[in-house]
Amino acid sequence: MSIWFNQTFPIDYVNDQGKDCLNQNIGITITDAGKDYLKGEMFVDKRNTQPAGFLHGGASGAFCETLASWAATFVVNPEKYHAVGLELNVSHMRPGFAGSTLTGIARPLKIGKSIQFWAVDVYSEDGKQICSSRVTMAVIEKPSEY
Repeated sequence: MSIWFNQTFPIDYVNDQGKDCLNQNIGITITDAGKDYLKGEMFVDKRNTQPAGFLHGGASGAFCETLASWAATFVVNPEKYHAVGLELNVSHMRPGFAGSTLTGIARPLKIGKSIQFWAVDVYSEDGKQICSSRVTMAVIEKPSEY
């Protein structure tokens, strides 16, 4: 059984919503949604590296929180609710290198009515884990003028 509220995840919609904001600016794209996961990619280049040329830890965090936020939003009724980040913990395991594409996978740890917990893991092209993250999301009602 699918975790998604409408049984399918709207990949094209969320990628369109990610234009002209942080998601597009640092190279995040949502690529796949399974029954119990959301997957995305981020190309490592000057937009998301630190001066030494490695992936910036903040970009890793933004990638993880983006995946968890989109996933959390679409396991509830997205017309009534929105998910926002409460806490982000990222453990960096190895560097991400410029010129590579990273893959992130978000999976729910607990989906509650008002709080959700997500595990997000990021991997290099050769399958090595770059970072591991836990993201706590709050589910809030959308304001009427949203």
